[in-house]
Amino acid sequence: MKQFFVLAFSFVFITACVRVPITNRKQLKLLPEDQLIAMADTAYRDFLATHKVLPRNDQRTQKVLRVGNKIKSSVESFLNAHNASSRVRGFNWEFNVVEENTVNAWCMPGGKVVVYTGILPLCPDDTSLAVVMGHEIAHAVARHGNERMSQQMAVNGFGQVLGGVMADPAKRNVFLQSYGVASTLGVLKYSRTHESEADKMGLVFMYLAGYNPWKAIDFWERMAAQGGSVPEILSTHPSDATRINDIKAYLPDIKKHAE
Repeated sequence: MKQFFVLAFSFVFITACVRVPITNRKQLKLLPEDQLIAMADTAYRDFLATHKVLPRNDQRTQKVLRVGNKIKSSVESFLNAHNASSRVRGFNWEFNVVEENTVNAWCMPGGKVVVYTGILPLCPDDTSLAVVMGHEIAHAVARHGNERMSQQMAVNGFGQVLGGVMADPAKRNVFLQSYGVASTLGVLKYSRTHESEADKMGLVFMYLAGYNPWKAIDFWERMAAQGGSVPEILSTHPSDATRINDIKAYLPDIKKHAE
């Protein structure tokens, strides 16, 4: 019986491994994407209802909509051309700007994007905003949220039914929680992998949308000038120096990755 469960467990892991577009990295995806998208939609509505969302006629919102929709269209065309349109199946893209000084932006499964006004001063033009939007859209296309939750299931063992995981409110944002020192550092490493992957995919996406990806270096240098960095091993993000150097190394081959 024990051997049966080991074999079944191994089979699930093998069949649940897929590859991320552009980077071709193998990833573990155990959870139904449609359920994650439904959960994200509910969480997105709750978030917007409790925060100050800028109106559609605000110039800042217009800028985010302009850049976001341009990148979204290019991403969908690229995925269609590479027989990978399933990556955005069920997506209902939304772009909103929230009045808050936080220097951040994020994208939930299903293409639910929020940009905080705090990051906009670092994006004086459409190209620099495209760095941010391309990066966040890449997280959704790469399905990093699903992967993080799947990794956590692997950490805890496969003793839970997927439906139970999805129905438990305490686990809906499990990839944002801590799970103990050892596993936390492991999850953070995976998160840094996700950030670097989103950087690369985002560069390709902004290039496909007609923006100059080399401007990403200027943006991240402005981000680095904000300070407040923590040791990389304790961070969900690469260090500023690591991120900038990785981007510089990736840019010369950007056309090849966009083919």
